[in-house]
Amino acid sequence: MANELSEPWRSFLDEIDRSAPSDIALNCIGGFAVSLYYGLARPTGDIDVVDVTPSDAKGWLATIASEGSDLHRRHKVYLQIVTVASLPYCYEERLTEIFPNRFQRLRLFVLDPYDLVLSKLTRNVEVDAEDVKYLVQTQQLDLDLLETRYREELRPYIIGPAERHDQTMHLWLEVFREERGST
Repeated sequence: MANELSEPWRSFLDEIDRSAPSDIALNCIGGFAVSLYYGLARPTGDIDVVDVTPSDAKGWLATIASEGSDLHRRHKVYLQIVTVASLPYCYEERLTEIFPNRFQRLRLFVLDPYDLVLSKLTRNVEVDAEDVKYLVQTQQLDLDLLETRYREELRPYIIGPAERHDQTMHLWLEVFREERGST
């Protein structure tokens, strides 16, 4: 798990922290979480955030740190507040703070690896599939637990046709079980 905050993220987040009007917590998903916390060596240009606390900080963050902002132009990275995402029920209970005590006002959290994998199910583009494969392999995810979380905590709340996501989940599990030599 990441202990060091590299550039350009360090400077970008330091500026947000210094100018924050109050304490702010960000729940991060996507490539930022997979690379900066779980260690996948791939570049990402944004921080995908699914929740901001307090919620009234969303507008402020969008103004100062979103795509096209001054911070984005200077650091070549930006913050994106995700407005539609399919996440497992109660994912908040399993969040992990990253870089604790690094900032004065800013707190960053990432989803646990199972929830992060499931967050990528509905989009399922090539980069997401690569992130999922990386997480399953490096975090040695229990595939039965992943399937249970999908059925119990994501499927009932999923955005879009559940059958399509059932098929994607089935294919993922089949591939990962085959790679592990189990059925």
